[in-house]
Formats: sequence, C-alpha cells, structure tokens
Amino acid sequence: MSKQKRKHANPIEGRLHFAAPHVDGFQEWLRDRGYTTSTIEEKVRLLAGWTDWMHASGFALRDAVDGLAASAAVFKGKKSRKAYVGAGRLFIRYLQDRGVLQKPAAPPSPAEKWPILGEFLKWARQHRGIAETTLELRQRSIIDLLHTLGDDPSAYTASALRGFMLDRAKRHKVGRMKNYAVAIRGFLRFLVATERCPVGREYALPTIANWQLASVPRYLVEEDVERAIAACGGEDRLRDRAVVLLLARLGLRAGEVANLKITDVDWKNGRLAIFGKSQRAEWLPLTQEVGDAILAYLGRTRPRLRTPRLFLTESAPICPLSRITVKCIVKRTLNRAGIESAHKGAHVLRHSAATAMLRRGVSLPGVCAVLRHTSPQMTMHYAKVDFNLLSEIAQPWAGRLPC
Repeated sequence: MSKQKRKHANPIEGRLHFAAPHVDGFQEWLRDRGYTTSTIEEKVRLLAGWTDWMHASGFALRDAVDGLAASAAVFKGKKSRKAYVGAGRLFIRYLQDRGVLQKPAAPPSPAEKWPILGEFLKWARQHRGIAETTLELRQRSIIDLLHTLGDDPSAYTASALRGFMLDRAKRHKVGRMKNYAVAIRGFLRFLVATERCPVGREYALPTIANWQLASVPRYLVEEDVERAIAACGGEDRLRDRAVVLLLARLGLRAGEVANLKITDVDWKNGRLAIFGKSQRAEWLPLTQEVGDAILAYLGRTRPRLRTPRLFLTESAPICPLSRITVKCIVKRTLNRAGIESAHKGAHVLRHSAATAMLRRGVSLPGVCAVLRHTSPQMTMHYAKVDFNLLSEIAQPWAGRLPC
C-alpha cells in the first residue's frame, strides 16, 4: 500500500477482523431500523473494539455467541465499557436475522409448558372474546396456580383452591386479589365447560371484599387536562399530542391507542374504528382537533416503517407503540406539565373524559356509548363526580343533630 493510501485508510477497518465482510450490511440493517447516521458510526466504532478483543481472545465468527458471554465479564463497570458488548449483541442479532448465525432456540412459552393453559387461551379467545392484553394479565395468576397445584384438574378441590387464595391474600392487596379471583374463576369455568372439573367448582373460590361503586373515579380537572395537552406543543411532540388527545377527548384505553391502524381512520365520514375488549369494530366520531393532530403526525414526523400501525416509537429501533409505552407517554406529559396527581397512567385521562362529558350535560347512556361499556353500572360510577349536583338532590338528615 502506498503512503498516500495508508494516510487515508480507516483505522477502524483493521480492527473489525471477522466482522469486516458484514459491516456494510450491518449499517444498512441499522438504517432500516431508524438509527441515525451518527449513531451508526458510533456502533461501528464500538463493534471494532469488541471484535478486536474477540480476535485477540481467539474467538472466530462461529464462536460469536460464546464470545459475547465471555466479553460481558470483561467489559463491565461503566456504561461506556458496557457499550462495546451492546454493539456486539446488536451485530449478532443482525447475523442471526440474515441467517449467517443460527438463532438460539426460544424457551418454551407458558402455553407450550402447560398445554392446558394453551387450550384455555384458545377457548377464551374463541368462546369468550377476551382481548389479548386481558389474557396476558390473567395468564400470570393462572401460571401461579399451575406452579402451586399442578396441571391436573383433579387436584383443584374446593379446599385446595381456598387455601391457594387465602395464602395469596397474605401477600397481596385487595386489587391484586380481585384480579386473581377473576382469572382463576375464568380458568375454572373453562375446566367445567370441558368436563374436567365438576359443575360449580368456580364457586369454591372465596369472595374478595368489594363494595361496588364505593370509590370516586380518579380524574383530572379540565384545567389540568388542557395543561397536559398544551405540554405536547412543538414539532417534536406531534405524536404525543395525538396520543394524549385520543385518550382525553375520546376516552380510549392505552391498548386501543397502541393498536390503532392507519386504516382505522375513516377520513371521509369523520369517524374512528376502535377494536376494544369486544373484539369488534366500534365507531367513534373523529373530532376536528383529534383529526388535525393525527394528520400532523402522519404528514410531518411519523417514521417511515412498513407497518399498518398508526403510532411508532421515535428512537431506534423503530417499532409500533405498546400499551406500556402509551402509559409512559402520559406520565412524561403530566410531569412536564407540572400536574400533581397520585395517578399518572393513561386511564386517568379516560376517567377525565367521562367526568368532563357528564359535567357538560351528556347523559349517562351517552357516556356509556362513548366509553363502550358493556354494563351501564360501570358508567354510573362517574355520576358521583358532580358534587354540586349531589348536594342538591341529597335528602336532609333524619336523625338528631350532634350536640
């Protein structure tokens, strides 16, 4: 090599070793996933350091997975040192995605580990229409039952079930125990329906103390809702503004926002298709404010990704939003707006939308239709938020006044 060529040679290339033939494809793979040019350059620099250590330690390309585990014990401590292992892990993921390296065998899913659980999940989808997010939550309680009592339904005696629930009641609060009761009772109904348990076994579970409609809905006053929306101003928060408006104006659930598709928006008729817990399309009116926010996000800041989902992450790797991400967006927005509230999840905006509609004179059936409640009793929960109205209709105390 001439002196002129050596002068312009990239020093990183000499440290890539077995990764050198795959670097161009790796960079393109990162670019497709939304990584910026500067981040890609940094990943390649870190990859050079990792492969340089791999080469010096005697690891070849075929030993990349074993070398990754060994390097984790070396590149430990500060975040800047761990970044080398992170680049190596990302490179291995690329090689596995391209078939250069074999993907590791995925651990068995809970449904594969317990076939009876897989049968229940299939039954719940087909015959009960339960949403996937709900099944994910209920699955945790059922797995605990399977771990404790096994997967033989003959072991689910009334005594064993009561003992299981009473033991969990020592560890968990009332809200968690209600979730346990709902999940396991549904599982027992499946076992009864498939003739694996005697009829009525679901009634063996002890009742969890529950005073229906006893609490007041968690909500924000309208001034705080407007402050939260205003906190999503600027070109870099168009996505967050659209998400918050869907929650605060239309009362959507976090999972419903995350699962929205571009084709769910009917621009011609000004409406929005929501696939909630009922698993069927329910149409809501698309207000001008919400429609403008979605259009601004689609036209100006939404990353280019081949997916029908409407909302995507902003940082690499680019992927559709999850229900948890929507909750995090709301929490960050409320913190940014300086709103003091004990509840900062996405559901507090759904409650706020319901209470705002009632205070503006919307009837309970109308609120029930917007929130898509299957039972009017759920909507009646919000009737207690208008304390002025309650004071007008309250009857005088019939007893004696205190001294």
